[in-house]
Amino acid sequence: MVQSNNSLTPHHLSAKLQRFWQLSAQKIRLIEKQYDSSKGSPVFTAQGRYTTRGWTEWTQGFQYGSAILQFDATGDAEFLDLGRAQTLQAMAPHVSHVGVHDHGFNNVSTYGNLLRLMREGKIPTNEWESHFYTLALKISGAVQANRWTPIRAVAPGMPEAGFIHSFNGPHSLFVDTIRSCRALVVSHRLGHTFQAENDRRISLLERALLHIDATARFSVYYGEGRDSYDIWGRTAHESVFNITDGNYRCPNSQQGYTGFSTWTRGLAWAMCGFAEELEALPLLSDADLDRLGGREAIEAMMLKGARATCDFFLQHTPTDGVPYWDTGAPNLYKLGDYLDRPAEPYNDHEPVDSSAAAIGAQGLLRLGHYLQQNGRDVEAGRRYWQAGLTVLDTLLQEPYLSTDPAHEGLLLHSIYHRPNGWDYTPEGSQIPCGESSMWGDYHIRELALYVQRLIDGGPYYAFFNCV
Repeated sequence: MVQSNNSLTPHHLSAKLQRFWQLSAQKIRLIEKQYDSSKGSPVFTAQGRYTTRGWTEWTQGFQYGSAILQFDATGDAEFLDLGRAQTLQAMAPHVSHVGVHDHGFNNVSTYGNLLRLMREGKIPTNEWESHFYTLALKISGAVQANRWTPIRAVAPGMPEAGFIHSFNGPHSLFVDTIRSCRALVVSHRLGHTFQAENDRRISLLERALLHIDATARFSVYYGEGRDSYDIWGRTAHESVFNITDGNYRCPNSQQGYTGFSTWTRGLAWAMCGFAEELEALPLLSDADLDRLGGREAIEAMMLKGARATCDFFLQHTPTDGVPYWDTGAPNLYKLGDYLDRPAEPYNDHEPVDSSAAAIGAQGLLRLGHYLQQNGRDVEAGRRYWQAGLTVLDTLLQEPYLSTDPAHEGLLLHSIYHRPNGWDYTPEGSQIPCGESSMWGDYHIRELALYVQRLIDGGPYYAFFNCV
């Protein structure tokens, strides 16, 4: 289990973060110089060079969003110019993309970050530019909300139930889609209303909260006996529904080992998604929340999901905070007591996933901050907070931080799709290792920026600052 450094503070990481942003700048420039964008969005590296392979174009927002985060952290206008120009040139198809569940990734990471910088006063306010970003975010949230599957309502006080379905089809709820709820919340907060057939007006906030509730109810387990493997905080990557009658059918996994084990990147998406949506709750009016059971019930649902998933991460991750790719991976037993020592990215049996660590650490920090605010649960909040700092401290060092000037990746030992065998395995190794992913690189930057802001005394970094 994770062994937190309880004396660690954000300021202790200042020197490591300075080095991190220097390396980050090198990687962004290297990709811009070498990557052939005609091949599609960069997804993950093979032998240190970014390649493309994906079910959809879901990583381009991370590529250009990384440049925007680099500017945010360092003030280097080179990266603002790059992020702004590429958002204008390349991101419009992602705004209208009806075939994916990834709007919160692609569009909040680009249009959202640019509008946020303007709202925070870090770049000059330009009325037409602001309108451009605002319109993109409004439409993105509505397009995302249209991927809707109604299900049998089981939540007390809820008017209906449903979820944003994955690209697999209307039967498929992905645990990672919780982070796309950002797109709906932003669109709602910008004053947009989704209109469907016959001009039916649909609340984007309602759809976001119903999706979060479905994720909490079906994708997360609480040790309440749903199946033989039900323990506190386990997550299923995919939850499958009968779309004829709206009933839940079974857990499944696309990128994890099984539906009955925990794919750790999916777990991390849930940790981060619940925590950041909790932070958005105070901005929402009681009138908006009353129709969905009220503020107290919604907060309790999100807190339960956030705490369960964060607790599972802490219990089922090696001491340094970097998890293996799936808690049920078939060869983990060959590693012996692997939870009682730091992760071993160069072992012979199962790969780690540093991207899950980067995403999960942000969830730990945000939940920790939320619980410590106004004395909600200071002791538990500090426990999550220190764990998040500990994970970041691990990732800011070798063997996870990429210092090779020829390697295009920033965060090493990320895993994309172990079941499909998509990850590069170097010669002489039994497992994939030593490579990076575009989501891992983006999220380590996002995590680093979160802490950098605390050190610099800047505005608290949150996705809804763009409103």
